[in-house]
Amino acid sequence: MPADVLRSLVAVGPSNGAHRIALRAAISVLVPLLVLDATGHLSWTMYAAFGSFTSLYGRERVDTQRVRLQLVAGGWMVGCVTVGALIAASDQRGWLAVPVAAAVASAAAYRSAVEGWHPPGSLFQVFGIAAVASVPGTLADVVPALLVAVASASFAVVVGNLGALVRRVRRSAVVEAAVPIGGSTAGAGRYALLAGLGVLVAGSLAQALDIGRPYWAMVSAVVPLAARALPAQVIRGVHRLVGTALGLLVAWALLSFDLHGAAAIVAVGVLQALAELVVGRNYALALTFITPLALLMGNVVRPVPTGTLLADRAAETVIGVAVGVAVGWFLRPRPDAIG
Repeated sequence: MPADVLRSLVAVGPSNGAHRIALRAAISVLVPLLVLDATGHLSWTMYAAFGSFTSLYGRERVDTQRVRLQLVAGGWMVGCVTVGALIAASDQRGWLAVPVAAAVASAAAYRSAVEGWHPPGSLFQVFGIAAVASVPGTLADVVPALLVAVASASFAVVVGNLGALVRRVRRSAVVEAAVPIGGSTAGAGRYALLAGLGVLVAGSLAQALDIGRPYWAMVSAVVPLAARALPAQVIRGVHRLVGTALGLLVAWALLSFDLHGAAAIVAVGVLQALAELVVGRNYALALTFITPLALLMGNVVRPVPTGTLLADRAAETVIGVAVGVAVGWFLRPRPDAIG
């Protein structure tokens, strides 16, 4: 393994106020899930959880700029949850989800590049649509999916901007200068193509192998492709593999407690906070918490034997990362031939 990849695995970046982000993220996911538990609707957990991921956007922005990005991100998450619920009502949900998720990956990656989203790429959009689509449902689930996702995303926007609102009310806020925050159309088309292709290949392969939950392969494929250059893609892929391996150990320990209801929800909230504390500092370390978070959240809706769950996650992570890095390598920019 190259030295720079090894160094990246042990390097820990600065905090940059991650504790505030972690607190907002934990509150954004905890409150909706506790409400669902109290009202006897834990089957809607995924709808609320993916809506709450709106809180993860705009950490580098303030005031109205954060509101704008979170409203955009919330709209994407609500749309992904709703379309996912529509797909879940089909008997062909497994194969139908793959091309739809690939299209969403391309579209979200393009918008991310052009508008300068942070976190970059289409990971959460692919995760949202493919995970919801993987759980068998009916058309009657579509409206609850839409309403719960809207409510959860809206709550996340309020939580994410409450501090700025209070400062404005107290007239202590400094109105930010109109400095545009965004990306560029340069290379955005290629960026979108790679994301879509990675999801399409990884999802098709995992679905054909009938491992368990193909959306894990699709999500793992877009992780390396969130970076633009091949060296960064390889580093992200290695972090995904190493972090997932460590996270599976944590997941095994947590799942052994057979948590249910409020206890499982609190564990999800704590894991979400821990992940946000470190995700900007070391991605592999963050996956130590993200992996059990994803497994615990999914297990609330559709319980699976622990051994099968962990094995499926490991296999599909390897498939997804391999596909993502391979797509990045085969389609890497090449200098013009001399001759």
